[in-house]
Amino acid sequence: MNDVNTMRAVSQDVLGGPEVLKLIEVARPKPRPNEVLVRVRAAGLNPTDWKHRESGGFLGEPPFVLGWDVSGTVEETGIGVAAFQAGDEVFGMVPYPFGHGTHAEYVIVPARALVPKPAGIDHVQAGALPLVSLTAWQALVEYADVRPGQRVLVHAAAGGVGHVAVQIAKARGAYVIGTASAGKHGFLRGIGVDEPVDYRSVDVTETVRDVDVVLDTVGGDTSVASLRVLRPGGTLVSILPVGSPELFQEAGRLGVRAVRMLVDADRAGMRAIAGLVEEGKLRATVAGTFPLADAAKAHEEGGTGRTTGKLVLVTD
Repeated sequence: MNDVNTMRAVSQDVLGGPEVLKLIEVARPKPRPNEVLVRVRAAGLNPTDWKHRESGGFLGEPPFVLGWDVSGTVEETGIGVAAFQAGDEVFGMVPYPFGHGTHAEYVIVPARALVPKPAGIDHVQAGALPLVSLTAWQALVEYADVRPGQRVLVHAAAGGVGHVAVQIAKARGAYVIGTASAGKHGFLRGIGVDEPVDYRSVDVTETVRDVDVVLDTVGGDTSVASLRVLRPGGTLVSILPVGSPELFQEAGRLGVRAVRMLVDADRAGMRAIAGLVEEGKLRATVAGTFPLADAAKAHEEGGTGRTTGKLVLVTD
């Protein structure tokens, strides 16, 4: 095959640590009806990437190419795609979890999962945003209906989802409480957190009270314990979709609401996110960029759990 029929992609044949990732050459896909072939310029990494690399997750056994975020240029459109044409700059999230494959030079994306990339940001910034922004938007807006003046607690507020959720909550007019280690409190204030809380020095569930919405990005014991900070009728949304039924039982006992969710690809959500970007209300903090060939290094850094913001793979 010649170059126009192939592409490079980050793949793995076995489950394991970052070292299982390798850069390979594979056939370049062709778009089917209502699909777009995107020339990837940048693709964010998310905790779900290293979790799937290690355990297979929803994808089962490899080989597979990970990645759900994408920002790039339309290379080719399938039959019936009316919204885009070759050369358009777009960004979005491929359908989670089974649409994976953005950690490559090209990826197939359903046309309705993409929106035009805001002209005021580059591909790295755009590639960092989709999965975390859709997660936060769906949690805070669609499930919790955050409104002006409400008190919102964001756990791990300096992380990928957390730092975007803070900005979305602020754009909705909320008072935001964010947890992070003390060294990150300056960062939290810089993105709009009204009340940073050091989870290492205090018990958040004992010191924070009267909250309307909790965004749980941690799971485990934190989910159930966080129900106690809610006012009656408040909502906790956990982005960890699997866990003990105790969460719902305790929520019922306390007179609050608990939701577990998985992010879903959505054009309307992406349009809302693009609008916030264009209004200057939303920006990803990019902690580092890596070429595809250094994907293992990116996974190693991300897997430490200490990253502020997002890591991004770039193809150029």
